[in-house]
Amino acid sequence: MVKKRAISADERGDVETENRTGGSYLKKKKMMKKNLQRLGGKGLSLEAFANAKTRSNDYNPSLIKKQKEFYKNAKFVKKYKRMVKQQGEHGDSSVAKRAPEKQTEPGEADNADRKGKSKRNKPHNLNELYMKRREEEEKARMEREAIIEAKKEERQRAEVRRKELRQKMFKKTKSGQPVMKYRIEHLLQTLQGSNS
Repeated sequence: MVKKRAISADERGDVETENRTGGSYLKKKKMMKKNLQRLGGKGLSLEAFANAKTRSNDYNPSLIKKQKEFYKNAKFVKKYKRMVKQQGEHGDSSVAKRAPEKQTEPGEADNADRKGKSKRNKPHNLNELYMKRREEEEKARMEREAIIEAKKEERQRAEVRRKELRQKMFKKTKSGQPVMKYRIEHLLQTLQGSNS
């Protein structure tokens, strides 16, 4: 025996709307739900919108610029202090006073001597280092220029030889025939060059 189920008024309404629109009511409802989820819900309330607009979003170009400038200046100051330390021109005498206060063990004294010796070998003055590097660069530049000049002269000599050979090869007799003397000499030279 098959039980028949009674159709409620709501279900009849769904069927009627389905028949009228030609599409499934549930399908449309599902699509609406998906669209709401995709768009982020039904939207913000007025209060939430106002709070979102007044809240700072941590992007302030002027603050970022100030921070960049601060770090840049700090970098320059650090570089300057390092250079002053290397040159041995300490403006702060307290650093010089602190060094003797340190007590060193016998093993550490050897290390200190080694460090001092390695520093002595290095040029103390940045000017000396600059001049040394400058001289090396100047030498390298002069060598490059000499090589370029030699290549240029060789190229000019080869060009002159080719011009002379070309003139000889294109010489004609009174009747317009090519002069064979130069052509035969050229052939002889190439044969002798290939044999040796």
